[in-house]
Amino acid sequence: MKILMCISHVPDTITKIKFNSEMSEFDKNGVQFIINPNDEFGLTKAIRIKEKNNAEISVINVGLSDTEPTLRKALAIGADKAYRINCNPENPNIVANKISDFCKDKNFDIIMCGKESIDYNGGIVPGLIASKLNYNFVNLCTNLELQENEVLLKSESDEGIINIKSKTPIVIGAQKGLVEEKDLIIPNMRGILTARSKTLEVIETDNLDCSYVSKSYETPKPKSECRFFEKEEITSLIEEIKNNITI
Repeated sequence: MKILMCISHVPDTITKIKFNSEMSEFDKNGVQFIINPNDEFGLTKAIRIKEKNNAEISVINVGLSDTEPTLRKALAIGADKAYRINCNPENPNIVANKISDFCKDKNFDIIMCGKESIDYNGGIVPGLIASKLNYNFVNLCTNLELQENEVLLKSESDEGIINIKSKTPIVIGAQKGLVEEKDLIIPNMRGILTARSKTLEVIETDNLDCSYVSKSYETPKPKSECRFFEKEEITSLIEEIKNNITI
């Protein structure tokens, strides 16, 4: 079995977001980048599948050279091969095009992406890849098990959890639930040293420009001061809600 995990290179979840003085560009100075959390759930699940089914795991990232440490971490966690498509990743359509073009002759059984990246939160790349490859697609996946030539999945929906049975090849939108946070793999020294000798192939492209320009950014408005009410002030609390909170 061949599994491809698509990896996004995103700011750490505890990063304080800053922009330049013109509010036109994200300020990366001092920012720690990590594997996108939704991708890490998928990668950990892929490694658990590998342990039981002798699967081969490749990871891929669309990005520039600064994303390679994140790919090396994925190799240290347990992936077998890594690929970086040398292209600016800001346009999700181009990201999906690059990944689907890469996959066309690789015969991957399962392609996993995080349901969304925590920087842009677009959430459309997994579906675009499935559409371009004409593969089955299950998003918001919270469980995945193999059964002979089929995959058994659980998908989160507004109505509850949906049980799905599908043939491969398939694209999966991963999230927490495939594994839990406590089960995420922390690279050990052996994994880090082994990652140095694993393949990290850079795929050049004739289009480094994402053709997508962000004109300006806005930060959220500061939260207003929190007012506390004692249990004896329930009447005042009700009046405060009536007069000042819009639902």
